[in-house]
Amino acid sequence: MQDSSTVSGDVGLYLESLPLSVLDRLYAQPATCLAILRLLPGLAKHIILRLLYSQSPVRESIIDAWTQSGNGPDLKEALDKLSHLHLISYTNAGSRRFVTVNRTFQENMHNALVGGGNHTSFGVPNDTPDKHPPDIAFLDNHAKQCWESVLHYLVGTPSDRRPRAIVKLLEKSGLMAAASGTSVGDGSDLSITSKGFQFLLQDVNVQIWAFLLQYLEMAEQLNMELVEVLNFFFQLGSLELGHDYSVEALTPTQRHMLDDLKHLGLIYQRKKKSTRFYPTRLATSLTSGTISVAMSAPTRDGNYEPDNYIMVETNYRVYAYTESPLQIAILSLFVAMRARFANMVIGMITRDSVRDALAKGISADQIITYLSTHAHPEMRKSSPIIPSTVIDQIRLWEMERNRLRISRSVLYQQFARDQEYRDVLKHATDYGFLLWNSEKKRMLVVSAEGHEHIKSMLKSRSGTGGALPPQHQHSQ
Repeated sequence: MQDSSTVSGDVGLYLESLPLSVLDRLYAQPATCLAILRLLPGLAKHIILRLLYSQSPVRESIIDAWTQSGNGPDLKEALDKLSHLHLISYTNAGSRRFVTVNRTFQENMHNALVGGGNHTSFGVPNDTPDKHPPDIAFLDNHAKQCWESVLHYLVGTPSDRRPRAIVKLLEKSGLMAAASGTSVGDGSDLSITSKGFQFLLQDVNVQIWAFLLQYLEMAEQLNMELVEVLNFFFQLGSLELGHDYSVEALTPTQRHMLDDLKHLGLIYQRKKKSTRFYPTRLATSLTSGTISVAMSAPTRDGNYEPDNYIMVETNYRVYAYTESPLQIAILSLFVAMRARFANMVIGMITRDSVRDALAKGISADQIITYLSTHAHPEMRKSSPIIPSTVIDQIRLWEMERNRLRISRSVLYQQFARDQEYRDVLKHATDYGFLLWNSEKKRMLVVSAEGHEHIKSMLKSRSGTGGALPPQHQHSQ
């Protein structure tokens, strides 16, 4: 993840950070070229497809004519995107500027579209038929169970399924952290962070890519071949759901990845040493940007859990129309549950439940955003969606918790004369260094930055500086 405070699932930004030498090796695989084409914005995709069969540089003025007048900013943004990915390059000839498409990408993109070349980029189907092939419904259920087990662990639901690789990913990505003063151990002491709660607000596809980008960082630390890892991710996005593929056609690095990706639900393999594997919908949707409704939780009547299921009343009571253990577990992070029925749970937003969430690093804005994002359609008829009394109270509880501030400071006391106390007090007040003072006890507290200024002032007046008090932590 490229930012320590936010969730990044944008593989395009990651690719832009790679050098040309690495990108050229990536572009040597047709499946990777096709995947990157799918990930491009619409105008950038249009430009690269028009340049694909051009054998000579194209004048930039000609490309300008491909869009309507007034679309200059959009065109520049699209060309910048292609340039950052090293899909195009610029050359100058006099006063004219030319655009050239990356030859490696051009050749292998052509192979991807017309099926040319000798490669296994799109996977190798298994030679022998599977005696007990899983159907698509089974693969969807397998993917859902594996992915939800990861999310359950993230929100703190007790679980026996806790692969060490997944625990390490959650910790390294900053989605979970150990409480201060405790060791991580087997992961039992980890709890969700503010970044982890933000992760839960994201689309499933963004969540998957956020995990995979963190996996890439760990792969580099383990001396795994970065290009092979990336190519395998893009290959999975090009495979066909419900078909089995040969493990023997994979590189040693990619075979090692199979076990880790099984825990995330991207791969189904009946046995660890099986010579075939099946991609799930989580894998085949990597480059499409969307995950089908099949990843939703099925209800008792066979329908799927809606995303908008929460009702919030002005008395802080919450009604959640859901059977999903995961959705209930997420709500439990900041709602005190009171009752549970067949298709609904009832809870209360209380001071203690919100303070527990704040202690985990979850902010008031994140709680409000989650409630608004998953609000019931009936609530969406009102403005604001969540009652203002509830919003204000959640923010007040956060302000209540944040009213104390710890700052490094210095205490001054036992002044020899009252005038000396007055002089130091005036100097600290004039320069904004004063944090606290007591006229009766002739004591004052100044910031650590102000201590050096006051010490210099005392030294200039007395030549010795007098008796200076020790430093200590001051809570304001």
